[in-house]
Amino acid sequence: MLGRLVLLFLITPAVELGLLIQVDRFIGFGPTIALIIATGVAGSYLARREGLTTWRRLNKRLGAGELPGKELADGVIILVAGALLITPGVLTDILGFLGLLPPSRALIRKALMKRLQSKIDDGSMEVQFGVFGGATSSSDPPSPGSFDPSSSDDQPSTSWNGTARQVPDHRNSPSNGSSSSPSEESDAPSSE
Repeated sequence: MLGRLVLLFLITPAVELGLLIQVDRFIGFGPTIALIIATGVAGSYLARREGLTTWRRLNKRLGAGELPGKELADGVIILVAGALLITPGVLTDILGFLGLLPPSRALIRKALMKRLQSKIDDGSMEVQFGVFGGATSSSDPPSPGSFDPSSSDDQPSTSWNGTARQVPDHRNSPSNGSSSSPSEESDAPSSE
């Protein structure tokens, strides 16, 4: 992990700077700046267009009751590619455009899915669900209806030891003419 961070934050900017200096020597300072601006504008347009197309495909698959796995992967690739295109540099622009063009994006998606599948198969990838990706610890109490493997029967727990939350009764809301709730009416002394 440390090696990847060194590559990302130290080596990549150094390579980008070297490439920009070479491009400057080849075409000049003004055209180099114009190239950086042009790739940023073209990249943001292309990222928006491809992102909207992927969003429509995702909604269409969801509407048909299908899982949009391909579309979700494409969305992540487009997001990263758009970020790379906004970053000034030659190498990041090339990688960004590769992520935005559908044929090369399909190859990236295939390689990404193959890598994820191999990590799942060999058990080196862990998926956690919860707030901020955190898993619950073993000291946390079991949730209602959860399975307790130490119990003698194989039935899930159906008891709840907590207190119920007060739920307001909206039948007598101010919009229908009454301003008091049923609990206020039952608690108030009768005027009879």
